[in-house]
Amino acid sequence: MAIVHQAQLKPTKLELLAPWLPDRPWFPAPAAAELERVAAYRFDDPAGEVGVETLLVRAGDGPLLHVPLTYRGAPLDGHDRWLLGTLEHSVLGRRWVYDGCGDPVYVGALAHAILTGGEQAEEFVDAAGQLERREPGATVRGSGVRAGDLTPVGAVLRVDDGDPTVVVTDTLELSVVRVLPDADADADADGDGEGGGPPVLTGTWTGRSTPVRLASARTA
Repeated sequence: MAIVHQAQLKPTKLELLAPWLPDRPWFPAPAAAELERVAAYRFDDPAGEVGVETLLVRAGDGPLLHVPLTYRGAPLDGHDRWLLGTLEHSVLGRRWVYDGCGDPVYVGALAHAILTGGEQAEEFVDAAGQLERREPGATVRGSGVRAGDLTPVGAVLRVDDGDPTVVVTDTLELSVVRVLPDADADADADGDGEGGGPPVLTGTWTGRSTPVRLASARTA
């Protein structure tokens, strides 16, 4: 369960992304293009300490971009390469914002969803102390069927920041698609984890009713 606070953010998430995205090797749009938030989904951190949110954003009239982020209450030692910056949250205070592909909490949550057939976290808005459920902006599902507790993914050993971004741990290799088709006519999910293919995470959102592949996992 993800609890979302009604809060002011300074800077906003899009303002934080605006100078960071153009430096990514997979960013396809002009640097000056204005960002638009299209949808988002969240995963749970089992420890309840780290916010795990993936944004689907568009720069100008460019394609849809798949951007996992984590929000932390303190810096993550040794992970400065993946730090976008900080923002002030009017309820939670200062938050350190990381590219999720370099954060072990996101990597573990993604692996768990893919391998167990998991879905996005339920979202509840904290409205004056009352939790009100809201519909997610995107719906995701893993194709795996493993049951019970999984072996932890362990440390993130290497991240190849292309499209897809490849995250190598000591047990798994995850591929995170960065540039997405955003219309049903473009393409359907490229592989669904059946027929011997690797398990995948697929998603839908407004304007995209046919599932599209967001990420996949294979044994390292």
